[in-house]
Amino acid sequence: MADRDLSVLLVGYGEMGHAFDYLLSPRHHVRIWQRHPEEGRKPFNLERAAAESDFIVFCVPANPVAELAARIGPSLNENSICLSIAKGLDAQGRPAARILHDVYGDRFNFGVLYGPMISEEIRAGRPGFAQMGCSNADVYKQTASLFDGTRLYLEHTADMIGISWCAVLKNVYAMFFGIADELGLGDNMRGYLAVSASHELAAIVTQLGGKASTPSGLAGLGDLITTATSEGSHHHELGRLLVRGELSQIGGEGVHALAIVRQFKLFDLNRYPLVRLIDGIIQQPVDITGRLAEYLASAYGHL
Repeated sequence: MADRDLSVLLVGYGEMGHAFDYLLSPRHHVRIWQRHPEEGRKPFNLERAAAESDFIVFCVPANPVAELAARIGPSLNENSICLSIAKGLDAQGRPAARILHDVYGDRFNFGVLYGPMISEEIRAGRPGFAQMGCSNADVYKQTASLFDGTRLYLEHTADMIGISWCAVLKNVYAMFFGIADELGLGDNMRGYLAVSASHELAAIVTQLGGKASTPSGLAGLGDLITTATSEGSHHHELGRLLVRGELSQIGGEGVHALAIVRQFKLFDLNRYPLVRLIDGIIQQPVDITGRLAEYLASAYGHL
């Protein structure tokens, strides 16, 4: 256990905000800030709460992180640690680690948490697992102490770039698992997709400055398998919706990430056939079975 109760500010209260509240409230002093508070929850000043907090956890998507981080920056004390769990890209094409670096530089400590952390399972008392990306090992130790006595198990990595892109792209690949399941392609296809997605992910992460080994860890393969095989996964369900032609509901971090990758040319989609196929299906969800057959024929050199 940590040697004292810590003050934690959760910024945002979606599914993961609820999960972190469940984990931390029995052991620490937790306050929850929402831009639009739920009925019955008294609003309070964000900046003042940040000044009084040991940890600030951004439980929001990537887009608002820069604005919120900058807003509380003047109020933070030098020992504060800011964490983000955002698994997408903001409107400038930045993952959360890059956003926090751009806003805080070396002035404040920050990190990102990625891995198999399904909110419903955490709130049911089941274990969750995450890699914490941060450049300072002491920041990791302090954060690990925050979760002492909980069933969220952390490990440290200095590869913030690598785990950030793993977190972004696993949502993209998870959609194809949903496509394959809706088409009834079976367990053999799942095994193939796990290998192919892992190989592509490693190549992309390396191109973007991460370590080649990172995609085989919790934030990569671990979270990919979790998201891609869970029937409760939003991105797995998106793949099913694409096959069924229910396009009005197509949206989420993975879809947004592909649009941002195209807009800013963050990497060359043509070099990565599986992610290119997923992107093409999202833009034109027609003849999915035929396009998948063409992809496999091209990959293996025969029909």
